[in-house]
Amino acid sequence: MKVLIVASFNRQRFAPFIEEQVDALKSSGVDCEFFGIEGKGIKGYLASLAPLKKRIEEFGPDVIHAHYGLSCLLACLQRSVPVVSTYHGSDINVPKVLRFSRIAMRLSAYNIFVSVKNAQTAGLKKNYSIIPCGIDLGCFPFQSKEDARNALGWVMDEKKVLFAGAFDNAVKNSALAKEAVSLLPGVELVELKGYSRQQISTLMHAADAFLMTSFSEGSPQVVKEAMACGCPIVSVDVGDVKEVIDGVDGCYAVDRDARRIADALENVMTSGIRTTGRDRIISLGLENMKVAERLISIYQSVIG
Repeated sequence: MKVLIVASFNRQRFAPFIEEQVDALKSSGVDCEFFGIEGKGIKGYLASLAPLKKRIEEFGPDVIHAHYGLSCLLACLQRSVPVVSTYHGSDINVPKVLRFSRIAMRLSAYNIFVSVKNAQTAGLKKNYSIIPCGIDLGCFPFQSKEDARNALGWVMDEKKVLFAGAFDNAVKNSALAKEAVSLLPGVELVELKGYSRQQISTLMHAADAFLMTSFSEGSPQVVKEAMACGCPIVSVDVGDVKEVIDGVDGCYAVDRDARRIADALENVMTSGIRTTGRDRIISLGLENMKVAERLISIYQSVIG
């Protein structure tokens, strides 16, 4: 089976979770190649149509798997190869992008949403599945909290809360996170920006808690990664976070209220708990190889 992956390449690389998903597909015997889109806005994407058709002719894929709404729409403008489209959140939660995503949904052979909320917002009634992006647990090997803190130069009795992104990313709503942490004397909010995958794993093993306050999300990878590291999680009810952390001690879904967030963080730091989030990831089938199995089944049905 030959699958052409279509996605944005505007940052001169593909999103890490897409690359990792493709690695799992390749490990499962699927012949995958990438087509990267360089251009912004609908005009920028349309400029890639002729190069895409040429790449299809050269590679001869059985199916195209496109990621994000505008990439999905571009892929669907050629009609020679069936398209499986995955929508990741921003292409559903931003109204001006959603209208293009909805055109892609009608043209796609099959649609994938990473969360139930995104599917509900899209309003599609059939021909879709809910498949969150998985993670590679091998990228997050166990470290003791002490070893992780030593590697980072952190003192053991310092209180550290890891924020779910960059402070200057408006969608992540760092203002609410900072307000909540300011209610907890002696607690530092650590910005998750500019780190390698290995460093992120160490940070998540070292932190007392992981905090997400985003205005919108699809199925945030960082939450799954924090769970794989046993890091307690406090999050507003956004994307599929509430479903993913459900039933895991030391993980809280709370209202968008600084006091409630602070109380949950205080509970976590007082208890000193590490979570069984890794087991939850496995039970939900959110390992990349399990996700690859589901994708291959969809590809086969579309080709058939």
